[in-house]
Amino acid sequence: MKYRDTRDPSRQVSFGEAVLRGMDPETGGLYIPLSLPELPRSFLLRNPVPSFRDIAYEVSRPFMEGEIPDEELMAIIADAYPFTAPVTPIDPTTYVLELFHGPTCAFKDFGARFMARMMSWFNRNENEPLHILVATSGDTGSAVGSAFHGVEGIDVTILYPEGKISPLQEKQLCTFDGNVRALKVSGTFDDCQKLVKTAFTDEALRAKLRLSSANSINISRLLPQSFYYIYGSLLVRDRCRYDCKIDDPSLIVTVPSGNFGNLTSGLMARKMGAPIRGFIAATNSNRTIPDWLQTGEYKARPSVSTLSNAMDVGAPSNFERMSAMYSLEEARSVIAGYWTDDAGTMEAIRSCNKRTGYIIDPHGAVAWKAWDDVRNGAMRDLLSGRSNAPGKPGLVGCPETAPEWAKDCSDKTCVGLILETAHPAKFGETVKEAIGRDPSLPERLEKVLTLPDRSSPMSTDYQEFKAWLLANL
Repeated sequence: MKYRDTRDPSRQVSFGEAVLRGMDPETGGLYIPLSLPELPRSFLLRNPVPSFRDIAYEVSRPFMEGEIPDEELMAIIADAYPFTAPVTPIDPTTYVLELFHGPTCAFKDFGARFMARMMSWFNRNENEPLHILVATSGDTGSAVGSAFHGVEGIDVTILYPEGKISPLQEKQLCTFDGNVRALKVSGTFDDCQKLVKTAFTDEALRAKLRLSSANSINISRLLPQSFYYIYGSLLVRDRCRYDCKIDDPSLIVTVPSGNFGNLTSGLMARKMGAPIRGFIAATNSNRTIPDWLQTGEYKARPSVSTLSNAMDVGAPSNFERMSAMYSLEEARSVIAGYWTDDAGTMEAIRSCNKRTGYIIDPHGAVAWKAWDDVRNGAMRDLLSGRSNAPGKPGLVGCPETAPEWAKDCSDKTCVGLILETAHPAKFGETVKEAIGRDPSLPERLEKVLTLPDRSSPMSTDYQEFKAWLLANL
């Protein structure tokens, strides 16, 4: 399969080239597959539901056909995924897809571990090291650091916004040694991302260093996130007939969204055959994409700090992929936009726990609030013309921009799947303030707290960053 540049469709590369480059160094564009394969109905309707590893294998094969032998691909998947993504019902029409069972307790483990093994495979015959640059607003950096730590021939530099992530997240980022290092940037996530993107388009720097990305701008991190959408949607379809009395319910997946790689993976999974009717793009106050869905105008903006910090992205990179795959009208037909503020996030953590007993993290809480509001009247109000005032948190849009599944939701024939993207213990202070008690701390997180800080300070000045790279890599 070939992959094209989002900015110049005539520029096409193989999967291996797309993985090692990360993005097109000449145009700055991202890579997307020329086409998306459809999974056979016999596979999608298999009973019982295929295992997560089987789905990962069947989905990934067409994307790298002719480049990685089948037996090697299966070995890569088995090594990447000693964990899975359980589906937990929390009320008769709501399920939580738990994506925090990997080594760093965040959904980024699914993409990072697959990507590390792909890069190692394609880099195995190179004499020069491959330098991974990654900007993180929270969980990406630790997942990438963990996935690549000790991988021969590859080193990793993580950039994160100083003081704008949780203390535990920062501990996970800044305690690596060896081939993984961290830079604490005196700015926002967008500043970190800008430094990384500028480096990739710096011809003089690329002449001296082999660079690639581990953010969701890299196709090998985006693709594996589609695995859990397919797995989760099949599990829900299989069991919801026993949990609710809705005939043939529409499955709506609510995605807490920041850089929009996760939602883009969901859109890919839907095109490949996942039984997903639609999506809710749930954001915090960084509401660039909900505003685009509402107004039709994309306006990147500086990010603002929130309790759900991994979503603090004002200029989401994967909008470029979304808009290359979907027109505005197509996106509106599938996606509803929703946003909330910090007060809404805290209320959501409390209400989810009080009503269901489930302890949810601030990112999952944004998704819970979006789904709960949409199913309990917000979509009905939108269809009747009683939409939110501009700038007010909640469901955005009007009857003319409502998704094609809107009436299903207002008629209460939908079930919801919420993506819980991080373990609540990673945001223990916020969760405790909301529900009055600490979430349990997994042993793998507890161990991190005793490790020393090895990060280095960095300004937002690109020339300083470039000089550091040339001096240290």
